[in-house]
Amino acid sequence: MKKGSKAAEPDTNGIPSDTPRSDARRGDARRKYDPEQTKRNILEVATQEFSAMGLTGARVDAIAERTNTTKRMLYYYFGSKEGLYQAVLEKVYGDIRALEQDLHVSELDPVEGMRALVEFTFDYHDRQRDFVRLVTIENIHGAKYVEQVKTFKGRNVTVIHTIEDLLARGIAAGQFRSDIDPIDLHLLISSLCFHRVGNRHTFGTAFGRDPSHPRLRARHRAMIVDAVLRFVRKDD
Repeated sequence: MKKGSKAAEPDTNGIPSDTPRSDARRGDARRKYDPEQTKRNILEVATQEFSAMGLTGARVDAIAERTNTTKRMLYYYFGSKEGLYQAVLEKVYGDIRALEQDLHVSELDPVEGMRALVEFTFDYHDRQRDFVRLVTIENIHGAKYVEQVKTFKGRNVTVIHTIEDLLARGIAAGQFRSDIDPIDLHLLISSLCFHRVGNRHTFGTAFGRDPSHPRLRARHRAMIVDAVLRFVRKDD
């Protein structure tokens, strides 16, 4: 490389753009190449790989092959295997927090807003098994990697603000108790929704019943919503 020249960025195949080739072919590749879409594809496949195999067992080669890229391109975007894992954690937590905000529970009656939040949390954990596994894996690591994600705390505080608003409006309307800590309530909601999915194998082996089985879904959903609403409601 000549002195003063910039480091070459990868093209669609992870090959530096200064690799000799015809100008026409290079121009065609650049027109088709969408780096943001490539990163989204990598994160989607990496989410599946890390949730299935964990950080230690996941293979960057497998992720590269399934996304038609190369290890070199993955490292170009994310720096390392650990950097890719952190990006996956940032994405999955960001996804659930963004969808919570899309509920617009602040526009609902406090009871109905709380119901909507609990139902959403139940449905998300029930359907997004990769998220549940990744949270479990990161807890095994003692939150070592997610604590290095700069946006993590700021992004997750949004759900606490949502619950604070619901509680405040419910108290003002005479519907909710005034002695509930919003972080404790978030713990209650997420615990009930997380346990039936994250612990389904050991629970099923112990009691002969898979709590995540589709025929139990509606009953458990109603049970958890009822439990939370009974907890927050003010006694008559």
